[in-house]
Amino acid sequence: MVTMKEIAQESGFSQATVSRLLNGDPTLSVKEETRRRIIEVSEQLGYATGSRRIVLPRRVAVLDNATREEELADAYFDELRSVLGDNARAQHMELTSFSHIDDLIANAGDFDGFISIGPSVPSSDELLKLHLVLPYGVFIDINPAPSLFDSVQPDLSQTILDALDMLVSSGKRRIGYIGGTGFTMGLHEYPEDSRLTAFRNWTERLGLDAEGLIYAQGAFTVDTGRTLGEEAVNDHRDDMPDAFIVAADTIAVGVLQAFTAAGVLVPRDTSVISINNQAIAQYTSPTLTSYDIDQNELADTAITMLAEAISSRRTLHHHTFISTTLVVRDSFVPAR
Repeated sequence: MVTMKEIAQESGFSQATVSRLLNGDPTLSVKEETRRRIIEVSEQLGYATGSRRIVLPRRVAVLDNATREEELADAYFDELRSVLGDNARAQHMELTSFSHIDDLIANAGDFDGFISIGPSVPSSDELLKLHLVLPYGVFIDINPAPSLFDSVQPDLSQTILDALDMLVSSGKRRIGYIGGTGFTMGLHEYPEDSRLTAFRNWTERLGLDAEGLIYAQGAFTVDTGRTLGEEAVNDHRDDMPDAFIVAADTIAVGVLQAFTAAGVLVPRDTSVISINNQAIAQYTSPTLTSYDIDQNELADTAITMLAEAISSRRTLHHHTFISTTLVVRDSFVPAR
């Protein structure tokens, strides 16, 4: 068992200072360099309280890659920022945000690690430079550098399969897809979003004919949904699919607007299932059945993953998927 005396000897500070810091003495005032050195040595030596490794405050950078598109699209990342901040405070982490990766690289020495949010992907050169100066980081929602950093993402491929299973069990066979484009994994860019890739894969495996029922282009915005919804109505006005899976609530808002304007009634003429379960889903007409992405779980997992990587000096990278939960409203009610 590691003792306070051993930590004091290794760190170069008095046993009293080490003891007061590791026991959370609120009256202790020490320099940041002293605190960081004692924490670093305690973790290297494997100091623990009870059966758990000690959990200590850290200075963490947030790389905010969320691009401004429109209010509804931004709402998802606004909520994620807020939830991440709440979770960080609960873990005694101090967060500092950067909107440009170059600024984070320049200030990397001030931080123990970083968490990245937002869909924009830094270049491979930027990611390599960041790893050299700040090797511990977690990306939320995307996985742009799986060989360099950890990631935590909603399991959207499983969500698509869950949606198809739910629709089929309710008697739906002609199922369409409406969504945006673009997906990045490591150094590779795909024209299709991962949700569409999963949709193509699983409709084929389940023997569902989706020919002519896929509408995917553009950004994840209301305007995209409205445009694609209009195209779907024009193509299938007299023979609408039994249901549509929509890639995100922002797109679904536009889809519902297009359907309403064309006289297509949801769920009478076609059902709609979306993904994200943003607040707007409660106020659309009809209200939107949507798969909830637990942002608190994403944030909490990212923070825990980062703390564990830093504490253990882990060099292997972890990639975690978080399941989603269907929130039933009026646009689709599953069969009992």
